Amino acid sequence: MVRRRYLFLFCLLLQTILGIGKASAADTKINVFVSIAPQNYFVQKIGGERVAVSVLVPSGADPHTYEPKPAQMRALAKCDTYFATGVDFEKAWLKKIASLNSRMLIVHTEEGLSRIAMAGSPDHGKDLKHQAGSPDPHTWLSPLLVKGQADRILSALVRIDPKDEKLYRANDLLFLREIESLDRELRDMFSKHQGAPFLVLHPSWGYFARAYGLRMISVEIEGKEPKPSQLNKLIQEARIQGIRVVFAQPQFSVKSAEIISREIGGRVVLVDPLAEDWAENLRRAAREFVSAFGKK
Repeated sequence: MVRRRYLFLFCLLLQTILGIGKASAADTKINVFVSIAPQNYFVQKIGGERVAVSVLVPSGADPHTYEPKPAQMRALAKCDTYFATGVDFEKAWLKKIASLNSRMLIVHTEEGLSRIAMAGSPDHGKDLKHQAGSPDPHTWLSPLLVKGQADRILSALVRIDPKDEKLYRANDLLFLREIESLDRELRDMFSKHQGAPFLVLHPSWGYFARAYGLRMISVEIEGKEPKPSQLNKLIQEARIQGIRVVFAQPQFSVKSAEIISREIGGRVVLVDPLAEDWAENLRRAAREFVSAFGKK
């Protein structure tokens, strides 16, 4: 009788251990790093509960000059994949990040996209397939370019975790529908403002402007503060165009924007190209742009 009781307890313990093992395996997630917060939105949409995403550049930091912290480097050494997006700090750090873990999959989500030259360069706004200008990294601000990034994210997740391919493809389909709906919404918002100019401190919104028929005027010239003569020219152009709003972003000083706004009798408005709530953030930015254009 005692032996039977011990045997029963042993079997019960064994089942419990095996059950915990199965649960742990089921709960194991794909550890993902992304460069910037909007990418978190994309990966979560496709990966759902199967992914654990960390954002390298924290809120409020400048992705052009960011340097990963030691704790982030330790976490990167254990992650399964890194989704790059072509922002400036990656030029200095991506090779170092890749060297931390030979098993880590590096995915360049910007590859294959129709990219344009940065504002201020001789080829600004032109397709870089035929030009030699410095590429504008802000591809995530064009919904249709995000569709291309989603394709690369989907392919990477399927490669890492093929058993859940159906889940990822179903999620991706829903995300693509969301993107297309957002794109139609934005096109409708700007349908009466084709060619309208808007003035920005940092040239983040070039792809957005291209997608919706707007004209971005940048205060910075190839990422640098304008010279006095260039600043005076911008102020004169803003007056001629009837521009009364200077758009800035939280990651940078607004001093230049404030100087220009005083000269044109306008105001400074913050729009954040790096907000994590990607879709709603584009809607907010679009409403601010439309408000700056005035009624037509």
